[in-house]
Amino acid sequence: MFDYDASAELYFGHAGGRARRRIGYRRFASASAAVQFAVEQLAPAAFNGAFLEVNDARFNAGEILLLYEDSAFPLSRKAAG
Repeated sequence: MFDYDASAELYFGHAGGRARRRIGYRRFASASAAVQFAVEQLAPAAFNGAFLEVNDARFNAGEILLLYEDSAFPLSRKAAG
């Protein structure tokens, strides 16, 4: 079972040219806040390259989206549209 209350680190980025890559980083008090930020706030290019670290486990963008869509996700989701 995923611990949405655990602290989390989110790494994200997008290609900034051929050889350059810009990487962002944020630390969150809860994994649920990190998941929500990644899905609702990151630009698509940054989200696609994102990964989340929680309790020594890593989750890629597709897995982050699954965590957000899971019925156990404790925060309210942004309205579609």
